[in-house]
Amino acid sequence: MDENEFLAARFEESRTHLKAVAYRMLGSLSEAEDAVQEAWIRLSRSDDRQIDNLGGWLTTVVGRVCLDMLRSRRSRREEPLEAQTPDGHTPDPVLGPQPGSDPEQQALIADSVGLALLVVLETLDPAERLAFVLHDMFAVPFDEIGRMVDRTPAAARQLASRARRRVQGVDPAPDPDLVRRREVVEAFLAAARGGDFDALVAVLDPEVVARSDGGAGAPSLVRGAASVARQAMMFAPFARSFRMALVDGALAVISTREGHRFSVMRFTIERGRVTELYVINDPARLPELDLTVLND
Repeated sequence: MDENEFLAARFEESRTHLKAVAYRMLGSLSEAEDAVQEAWIRLSRSDDRQIDNLGGWLTTVVGRVCLDMLRSRRSRREEPLEAQTPDGHTPDPVLGPQPGSDPEQQALIADSVGLALLVVLETLDPAERLAFVLHDMFAVPFDEIGRMVDRTPAAARQLASRARRRVQGVDPAPDPDLVRRREVVEAFLAAARGGDFDALVAVLDPEVVARSDGGAGAPSLVRGAASVARQAMMFAPFARSFRMALVDGALAVISTREGHRFSVMRFTIERGRVTELYVINDPARLPELDLTVLND
């Protein structure tokens, strides 16, 4: 057996595992096959033939390939009439072993996830889906996941945690329209800036919760629109100088002082109202936040 045949044999030992990873990432058997085949192409072209942990290396490659495919799928914004998910993709159900199916296919079916879970996975951001699938289903460490999505291990952990809440059905569904969510935040800021108590109450959910990590002081928790609105009245100086950003997909307001962040307020918005405010001003946490500043 020459080197190429030996490499091919080792790859085939990982094929079923790799296809299971790709299927959970993509929800499509045909696309999972394509991702696995791409992994083989990259392996066969690699100059490094002495990979110590080939299974881990291949899992990483398949993860990156699937991430690119998910992002491409989102960017095309396909919207079929019967689309069931935000990107227009309906997962392929695995109904059960068919007569004459090969052992690899039967193994995939035996270890498959349900269609309902796949539909939920389709609602996740590609990076969230990668973090959840690789960590929670295949125990890939967060430092490796972080490298795949160009984030810190802590940020990768947050991605998986948020995805886990969505999968468990306990994460509130945010308004999908970023423009509308931004309008809500801008209305909040305008009311705070103008000292308009009634306008603040109008933009807050009656059961809104405001949290603070405490920074140099103790963490705080305030509940109810009226109480949060009164607290927000003291927010006016902060509201006069800010930048809008995304923090892990949620809208946030960044305040800086002398070129450095000194506070970030994250908004959770449902049905056109703010349901949660989370103020982060701990100097140790602020540099670790994964922020995407939005254009004015």
